[in-house]
Amino acid sequence: MAVVRTKSKRKLVAEINVVPYIDVMLVLLIVFMITAPLLMQGVKVELPEAPSSPMEENDKEPLIVSVKADGTYYLDLGNGKNEQEALAVIQEKVQKVLNVQPKTPVLVWGDTNVDYGTVVSLMTALQNAGAPSVGLVTEPPSAKP
Repeated sequence: MAVVRTKSKRKLVAEINVVPYIDVMLVLLIVFMITAPLLMQGVKVELPEAPSSPMEENDKEPLIVSVKADGTYYLDLGNGKNEQEALAVIQEKVQKVLNVQPKTPVLVWGDTNVDYGTVVSLMTALQNAGAPSVGLVTEPPSAKP
């Protein structure tokens, strides 16, 4: 007796399996959530609160000069290294950067308890280095009940 086989035709499924893509997306989300706080590095200063509008978005990474409460200066050129430096050294480095990239924004992170004269002398030194304007970084006012 001969067995006759009939071919069963299966329909092709034209759907994309998205489960692996969702898994990859969730892993990337976790990686970004962990690394995002690490990207913003700087010297720990207590910024003063002031109602101010945010600066315009700029493609260039800003130069950040921090002043701690004890009057020490720190310069962040975007490489994540914040080392204590003298005001003259900071002025010299800022001048070199601004000679190459004149549109680079310069920001000052001043501690709430730093002397006003220290911030003014820093801003004067930065303007003498070629910074057309120097921005002061503040915290937005906290909502107090």
